[in-house]
Amino acid sequence: MKQRPMRLQKGDTVGIVAPASPPNQQQLTKALDFIEGLGLQYVMGESVTAKEHYLAGSDELRVRDLQRMVEDPSIRAIFCASGGYGSARIADQLDYMLFEENPKIFWGFSDITFLHTAIGELSNLVTFHGPTLSSLGREDIPERTYLMFEQLFNPAEIYYDERISPLQTIAKGRVRAPIVGGNLTLLCESLGTKFEVDTANKVLLIEDIGLEPAQIDAKLNQLRMARKFEHCAGVVIGSFTHAEPCDYTDSPSLDALFTSYFKDFNKPVVSGFKFGHEDLNVGIPLGVDVILDADEKVLAFLPGVE
Repeated sequence: MKQRPMRLQKGDTVGIVAPASPPNQQQLTKALDFIEGLGLQYVMGESVTAKEHYLAGSDELRVRDLQRMVEDPSIRAIFCASGGYGSARIADQLDYMLFEENPKIFWGFSDITFLHTAIGELSNLVTFHGPTLSSLGREDIPERTYLMFEQLFNPAEIYYDERISPLQTIAKGRVRAPIVGGNLTLLCESLGTKFEVDTANKVLLIEDIGLEPAQIDAKLNQLRMARKFEHCAGVVIGSFTHAEPCDYTDSPSLDALFTSYFKDFNKPVVSGFKFGHEDLNVGIPLGVDVILDADEKVLAFLPGVE
């Protein structure tokens, strides 16, 4: 299993960066109250208030900002303020030995998937797929979304079953393997690069937002042709939010679409997990071993911190 970062303690200082697009400042301000409520201090990176078109400052600024947080021994964790677009632009400019030599918690999702994949494969480090800070500042965020940050203080297994959300078994089976993945669009964008997601003997997590069924179909087919499903140990399907078809298309339901890809899979596949772009966004470690039991509809994670 990959190296796990050290757990947080009350009073620790965390760094906040924006490796992709600028955060919503009003929502971020609300999230900072939550960070303080956890007993943490924080340092804001330059990228959090920078803006260059749709990016949180230049590529050079975002690289420098993130690497400073990694190198700084007083920073015990790094939280991404926002997703959006731009993480892939800086992936080939980062020094991945820094992450390996300074292992610390790295938390975010959506566009941050590209960095999760890169750090996981080139730094051999467990990272965390969880809500960006600005997304925590929206109204009506469920308590469970906030509670998932407790795993950073107290190493504990995460046990996900239908008490959290309804789940659907698409293909039966049970497997134990490391989990990788995240946003479907970003996983597809990694193909053909040195950061290409490695699914061999791993459980693959996928989620996305704002894609029509035909677009989801195209991206699933791209992963299929890249043999990512053939090589994986199982598939966990998270939230596919705002996936309404265009008025002029005759689209299948998402359930029917996923079934068409995985019904004859000789590996466990379960959908319905609240990982992704919804108010209930369950934070999880990537790179740890999980048990995916499609027969019992259970997904269990080993702790992500030491």
